[in-house]
Amino acid sequence: MTIFQSILLGIVQGLTEFLPVSSSGHLVIVPYLLGWDIPAEVEFVFDVLVQVATLIAVIVYFWSDLMGIAKALITGIKKRDLFEDPQSRLGILVILATIPAGIIGVIIKPLVEAAFASPQATAIFLLVTAGLLIIAERAGNRSRDLSQLNWIDALWIGLFQALAIFPGVSRSGSTITGGMLRNLKREPAARFSFLMSIPIMLAAGTLATFDLRNIADLSSNLLVFIPGFIAAAVIGYLAIRWFLHYLTHRSLYVFAVYCIFLSCLTLAVSLIRG
Repeated sequence: MTIFQSILLGIVQGLTEFLPVSSSGHLVIVPYLLGWDIPAEVEFVFDVLVQVATLIAVIVYFWSDLMGIAKALITGIKKRDLFEDPQSRLGILVILATIPAGIIGVIIKPLVEAAFASPQATAIFLLVTAGLLIIAERAGNRSRDLSQLNWIDALWIGLFQALAIFPGVSRSGSTITGGMLRNLKREPAARFSFLMSIPIMLAAGTLATFDLRNIADLSSNLLVFIPGFIAAAVIGYLAIRWFLHYLTHRSLYVFAVYCIFLSCLTLAVSLIRG
């Protein structure tokens, strides 16, 4: 991997982790379309590092919210009432929403990644993401805020997060769809999606980091990976900020159209290359 590839893929990760277009899908498709033959071991290490970078981005962006939730949870534990304070209640719902994806991920994610981490399969799953975004716009009435969220909503959205186990199915896209199908407004649905991404990304990043110990010559590639790490963190932060503002005024249709376009382009290239 070159420094240019590292920076470009870091930018791609930062953008697509939070926009509803699938970061895992782009990290498969972009090198394929550009004809980059990156060794699997190098690609694995890089993917882990840029995912950690976007985790840092979402934590930094929501730092005040997370501190408010943490303080409210501590107070709730002392008072033996975790649902009195809205912030504490939100924290419990975020934790509850991560359970379905956590359980399903541990059971089947390695099998899914081994079977479907290909450009062609990823392109097909991008069409699933497009379908979810269209359904969200057409089926939800967008009348509720986060203050009206309940435990059924949290588990429902958590089940949608489990769909992102498939490469090409956007985690943010699927969870925002889940929220909008429970009649959340777009921006609150995205905000909850980003908050609930933190525990699952933290757990996945921790597990993946342990795997890095078995990688040979890890330190020799760090100078190449660092620019991509920085790019992913900075672009990820800016993407969250832009996307939440975007959703207060506009729909998700443009992202559905993009997913369809990228899927068709990838499948066409695959057919041409044989």
